[in-house]
Amino acid sequence: MRLRRGIALAGVAGGLAVTTMLVGLVTNAVSEQSQWPGWLGWLQEHAWFSFVLLGVVMVVGTGLLAALPEARTPVQVTEPPRQPEDRSGIPGAALVLRSLPRDTAAFTDRAAELERLMLSVRASQEHNEPLPVHVVDGMPGVGKTTFAVHAGHVLSERFPDGQLFVNLNGHTPGRSPVQATEALASLLAAAGVPTQQIPMGDDVGAVTEARAAMWRGRLADKKALLILDNVASYQQLEPLLPGGGGCLVLVTSRKRLAANEEVVLPVEALPPGHAVDLFVRLSGRPAHSLDRAVIATLVRMCGYLPLGVSLLAARLRHHPSWSAEDLRERLAAARDRLGELRAGERAVTATFDLSYRDLPQERQKFFTGLGRYPGTDLDAYVGATLGSLSVSEARRHLDALYDDHLIDEQPGGRYQLHDLLRDYARGLAAEERASMDDAQAVTRVCTYYLAALANANSHMVRAGAHAPPPPEDSSEVETPPMESRTTVLEWLESERPNIFACIRRASSLDLHGFVIRLAAAMAPFLRQAGPWDQAVGLHQTAADAARHTGDRRALANALAELGVVRRFMAAYPEATEALNQAVVEYETVGDQQGKADALNQAGIVWYLTADTEAAARAQTEALALYREVGDRFGLANALADLGMVRRQTSHFDASMEAQTEALSIYRELRDRYGEANSLRDLGVVYCLMGDYERAARQHQAALDIYRELDDRVHQAYALNELGLVRRLTGALDQAGDAHTQALEYYTELGDRFGRANSTRHLGVLERVTGSFTEATRLLEEALGAYRDLGSRGGEATALSELGVVRGLVRDRDGAVEAFQHSLEILRDLGDRCGEAEVLNHWGMLLRAADDPAGGRDHFEQALSLAREIRCRLEEARALEGIGRCDGAIDGPAQAERMLREALDLYRQLGVSAAAGEIERLLASQAG
Repeated sequence: MRLRRGIALAGVAGGLAVTTMLVGLVTNAVSEQSQWPGWLGWLQEHAWFSFVLLGVVMVVGTGLLAALPEARTPVQVTEPPRQPEDRSGIPGAALVLRSLPRDTAAFTDRAAELERLMLSVRASQEHNEPLPVHVVDGMPGVGKTTFAVHAGHVLSERFPDGQLFVNLNGHTPGRSPVQATEALASLLAAAGVPTQQIPMGDDVGAVTEARAAMWRGRLADKKALLILDNVASYQQLEPLLPGGGGCLVLVTSRKRLAANEEVVLPVEALPPGHAVDLFVRLSGRPAHSLDRAVIATLVRMCGYLPLGVSLLAARLRHHPSWSAEDLRERLAAARDRLGELRAGERAVTATFDLSYRDLPQERQKFFTGLGRYPGTDLDAYVGATLGSLSVSEARRHLDALYDDHLIDEQPGGRYQLHDLLRDYARGLAAEERASMDDAQAVTRVCTYYLAALANANSHMVRAGAHAPPPPEDSSEVETPPMESRTTVLEWLESERPNIFACIRRASSLDLHGFVIRLAAAMAPFLRQAGPWDQAVGLHQTAADAARHTGDRRALANALAELGVVRRFMAAYPEATEALNQAVVEYETVGDQQGKADALNQAGIVWYLTADTEAAARAQTEALALYREVGDRFGLANALADLGMVRRQTSHFDASMEAQTEALSIYRELRDRYGEANSLRDLGVVYCLMGDYERAARQHQAALDIYRELDDRVHQAYALNELGLVRRLTGALDQAGDAHTQALEYYTELGDRFGRANSTRHLGVLERVTGSFTEATRLLEEALGAYRDLGSRGGEATALSELGVVRGLVRDRDGAVEAFQHSLEILRDLGDRCGEAEVLNHWGMLLRAADDPAGGRDHFEQALSLAREIRCRLEEARALEGIGRCDGAIDGPAQAERMLREALDLYRQLGVSAAAGEIERLLASQAG
């Protein structure tokens, strides 16, 4: 298949090359231009023959292109069509292990299968060929996962770039298969991609493709091992496959998956002799003490399945007084009780039943409760919750069940039921009418997670902010110790798929209150960690649950969180819609606090989209509400955000007043994030007013706090602002370092707006150092990003800088067009400082184009604006421009007064480069 595709590609490439040549020949022949050498000249002289040959080549190329897709079409899979993924539901987050699960003693001689896999891998690597996908298939309980994990351990040295194991829940009782888009998010996070950088959006197909492309890029040129366990279909599998040929993919599935270029490794039931050997090894008894004939009967009765053999051997090991014959009689009795089952099911289920009946009564009850757990894996704390036990008792039961081969151990002190055992436990609960039904089990687990999340949020939520309260009976729940933010984040990453599974199960049981409360409790983590499209699905589900219950306050809370996440995703229209709806709902229930929060968030969205009037109205109203309810933290937030709006409209005094009050409150509340944010924003205002020394101090202080908090997003913002101050004061190398580091952080975190800012700043640096081509490229890239994000302020700034570069490369028309468009936006936004800057740039363009009178007019407009708003840098630039224009019109004597005023301002500001130029100009005129 690869050969056919290669031939087709080669044919198309060759055809295109010949076509290009013939077009050139024919064109030259017709136009009687320069002659081509050798035999090509003969073709050129016979134009009609060249036309015919060109047509033949095009027909052949078209045929090859038509045939090419056939070679790429995968084998069709006979299965029901996949329904579109419901993005309004809770995402099925995948459990991903960053290394392989532990190897197991239950692995027995699979020499033939292992040798076949080893030969396949070795041959591909030695011949530098892409490794095919290896599909391990077989019936339940036959040992597919055990084989894949053991093979992974054996082959791990050949794949030094990492090993990943992901359970896709293809056949897990009570769980829906994990969708490819969610599995990709989990895999990317496990592979080290920051969750904010993982592609997201509402178009599931586009998001899946983007994540798959990132996943392939992440593993390109890598030698990594990926085990995809419990796969339901090829559709679920295909997007997860790495693009490079150096990665080994082992797939386990109960289905026969049809895929291109795969190697199928069927795992059958054990040969009788191997099954007997496994039993003897796991029984812990000397081989000579066992009757091999009876053992042969035992392993035959459990279908030669490793899972069943392991359980039987464990029974004998834990009962020293039993003989193998005693065990055979008990197994026979168990098979009789399960006679209504099909033969294959009865064989392995009889071993489960025998093991279960042998447990102490309290452990039977504990095991049965595990079957009702909605999550993927669990620890002793969840076990204690399900069993209404202490954590130490639960840990003892889990260890004992592991010893009895009724539960699998996972890294990090966690445990997992085999799918068949989970199904068996659920069946026992129904058959025996257990005291705890599904709703009770989910209620217990949800209560536990609410209590644990309350502890986690004490480290996640900022000082002074309102965290979701713990459940009323949380004092009766044992939760894991969470001593630091790092510990909390590790716990949340581990439990994310389990919490989502519990929310999904609670939703299916109409336990809407738990859906609402768990979504709210997960919000602080999802705001920071994402992926944000998972958060969107969660909050939409919470909103639906609130509508079911008629709880309008809960609906408002869910809509407000939805709006915040949409803002993070730069989906500003959707964010505004959700926040406006939240405001209405809060008004309906008379929740002034909630209304203020929603208005504050809506104001931020309007600020980001440069609707400064709407932003100021929202923040002013939020401010009044916060004062009314006495919320100091909310008051500080609204003041800080209003300060940014005032700065945007060049009301610097009002901006400084608001930010200074916010800073005082943040310090009173000991909110380091808020303190750093206000310091940074004050630094921006000082910079605009020309107080660069104070601006640098504020930005450095903010940067230090962000580093202390390990907040790379805000570190990047502070670095950009610090870089701007360094550029304005002539420290170009330091400015470049700051902007480059900020760009790296933004790229890593997936912050598109921040990346556009860094790119713009770097473009200006390239212009200052004379690299106009690179400056144009960077500024056009930033301009495109701002337009994609709907950031009109960013668009105006990028256009202004792009106009300067175009003027320097003598593209006067392009420069004027950029300046005009920038001015229109800035005047619409009320950004008078930005307007003064563009007018100064335009004046420089006109002066350089021998139009000093036109330039002077623009400089005078800029001077008037700059003095009105006290923007000292633009005032100095305007004075310099007027002086230079006066010198060109009336001679040097007329220029001196304005130039000396500009020189004094530049010196006060510390803008040494501009001051030096004026000093040299004045000296030359005096000479």
